[in-house]
Amino acid sequence: MDKDRILQELVEENNGYLFTSMATKEGITKPYLARYVKKYGLERVARGIYITDDVWPDELYIMQARSAAVIFFGETALYLHDLIDREYTKICVSVPVGYNATHLKKGKADSLQVRYAAKALYELGVCMVSSDSGNMVRAYDKERCICDLIADRDRIEVQDLQTALKGYMSGKDKRLSKLIGYAEKIGIRDEVMKYVEVLV
Repeated sequence: MDKDRILQELVEENNGYLFTSMATKEGITKPYLARYVKKYGLERVARGIYITDDVWPDELYIMQARSAAVIFFGETALYLHDLIDREYTKICVSVPVGYNATHLKKGKADSLQVRYAAKALYELGVCMVSSDSGNMVRAYDKERCICDLIADRDRIEVQDLQTALKGYMSGKDKRLSKLIGYAEKIGIRDEVMKYVEVLV
């Protein structure tokens, strides 16, 4: 198959994104890729990541493409699940203990919150959810978000806590048995039960 056609198919399959790693797996050399990027006017948005001129950069998708270890949590995950009524002010990412997040923090000190999670809890409640741009990203599910909120309730805006809890409890897709199961693993079962008993 024609190399340009291979690259065009990669762009189409990835909603206007082209990744160097995917291109090289298809046998495309980096010099050829550079010529393609210039020929078709793609924009470089991060190392090894390009977008077509009709695509708005999706910061969450790009961040996760740069680091597969990233899982969105906190207000970012709450926003993705429509559990808060405002946009996130910081990108909140969870990574495993021992992970070197220096490259993530570069130039984003004020707009990024990195949480280092113990191995036993790092992947608890991971799901795929759509970003505003329609790209699928990894975040904690609603039940894990609620557990994290309750665990960190002393550092959370009261309004955000109330909005998220009411939104979750009134939703048809809530899974209380899963919520309580997570709470037991995190060690906050009693705290979570207090909220469940009041709001259900």
